[in-house]
Amino acid sequence: MENKNKKIALIIGGSRGIGKAIALRLAKSGFDIWLTYRSNQPAAEEVKKEIEQIGRFCVLFCFDVSNYQATEAALQKVADLNPPEVVVYNAGITRDNLMVWMTKEEWSSVLATNLDGFYNVMHVVLFPMLREKQGRIVVVSSTSGQIGQAGQVNYSASKAGLIGAAKALAREVGKKNIFVNVVAPGVIETEMTMELPKEKILPLIPIQRFGSPDDVASVVNFLCTEKNMYIHGQVIGINGGLAI
Repeated sequence: MENKNKKIALIIGGSRGIGKAIALRLAKSGFDIWLTYRSNQPAAEEVKKEIEQIGRFCVLFCFDVSNYQATEAALQKVADLNPPEVVVYNAGITRDNLMVWMTKEEWSSVLATNLDGFYNVMHVVLFPMLREKQGRIVVVSSTSGQIGQAGQVNYSASKAGLIGAAKALAREVGKKNIFVNVVAPGVIETEMTMELPKEKILPLIPIQRFGSPDDVASVVNFLCTEKNMYIHGQVIGINGGLAI
């Protein structure tokens, strides 16, 4: 696990979609990657292969971020030995339903992964990062967390919660030279958005196209690599104008 370069990016939820694009983009920017995933090992192995083809180092971690003990067991030792310079929190699931019909499991599972998972990860890696007095933290929220979305009360709550958590954390750690920001993607063409009624959504987007994972990765890469950085505690919408 040891990497003397110490330029490590920890990508939480990096095996597919937006997380994969972010991992590859940061690898191209010179980061070695710690990539976490919950269950899809073939997808994670494929990302690892692509990162190694770029010429960077990649370690895979398989655990459920909603489980604090599993998160701690996976990350505590490696983070203490070699704190990541960058952490991207991209874990997220949906269990869409109208609130009147939403089950307790649909509510709890989304909050546990999307919001509790952020606590679980940061509680493990934050102190080692503070010790180094440098770092970048990027939280992947959603347009749904900014303006709400019918049928996604659970998801919108979790993503809005991440925005609040990131803003508060930014106030805590900025003096330690750790920058914390949020990106809020709109409709990005991934497996998660395949079932959306895109013919109804497209007319609402001023630039008349859906986003790609690379559209998100480019902004995350900027937030993680730009030396002249004065963006802190901010939410950057990546939505083609869906929310203005």
